[in-house]
Amino acid sequence: MAAARVLLLRSGRPEPVSFSQSVCGLLGAGPGATHCGLKRGQLVLSDRPFPGASARLPLQRPPFCPFAALDQQPGAPGAELPTNRGVDLGVAVILQSSDQTVLLTRRTRTLNVSPNLWVPPGGHVELDEELLDGGLRELWEESGLQLPRGQFSWVPLGLWESAYPPRLSWGLPRYHHIILYLLVISQESQQQLQARIQPNPGEVSAFMWLGPDVAAAVAATEDGAETPRHLPQDLPPSVPAVELGEDGGARPLALPTSTLLRTTPAAADSQERVSTGTKFALRLWLQHLGR
Repeated sequence: MAAARVLLLRSGRPEPVSFSQSVCGLLGAGPGATHCGLKRGQLVLSDRPFPGASARLPLQRPPFCPFAALDQQPGAPGAELPTNRGVDLGVAVILQSSDQTVLLTRRTRTLNVSPNLWVPPGGHVELDEELLDGGLRELWEESGLQLPRGQFSWVPLGLWESAYPPRLSWGLPRYHHIILYLLVISQESQQQLQARIQPNPGEVSAFMWLGPDVAAAVAATEDGAETPRHLPQDLPPSVPAVELGEDGGARPLALPTSTLLRTTPAAADSQERVSTGTKFALRLWLQHLGR
């Protein structure tokens, strides 16, 4: 098995989590905060304080988490899941401009995992890589943005248990991650940051900046909820975005707000929408703004 990236503290010892196990399930699956040791290239989690814990963060999974579904189904085909893999570690950057907007990017349709979804820049954390460094590297690789040291601050927001495919009705999960969302607050304005964005067309097909009002509406469309939350009636019909053409050029895009309010369908498709984990991160960002 490759080096463990996500470990749980049990009986005083950190132990790796296997691919088929739900981290939220092992820790109680509630919406409460989890004690975290944010180490180089690794994440140590516990439901109680421990030496070396550097943060206490909310940890959640979607209501339709396939690993939770497998746990609840006697005779489910869990034996078909990988036995020689652990849970991978990812990091995503909620980049906030000085005028309080955040950057989201749309993944290209050709990607094997989560195509056509709106997400913050992010990806795998490399072995022996500090988590902030991994987030800043992914931000640069996907958007071309490099943030000068001393011109931003940052804080960990929360942890999300992610699977792909995201629902058991789509098929057995092939990927299993814990995503650490980092809020990176730039001293530069949206206009200053946008002037320097050079998206990677291999990963990004469009990008946009969301303000608190639209972000709140997006975050309220909770995937898996039996009844939709009340949405404000004064939302704009569209949100300005920038789309990359096949020729590599960028053009303005008026993205229908309704696109951002879609939820994860029961049947597999690549319909454009905001990922469930991103909605969770936007809720945490809005809470941080409210402080």
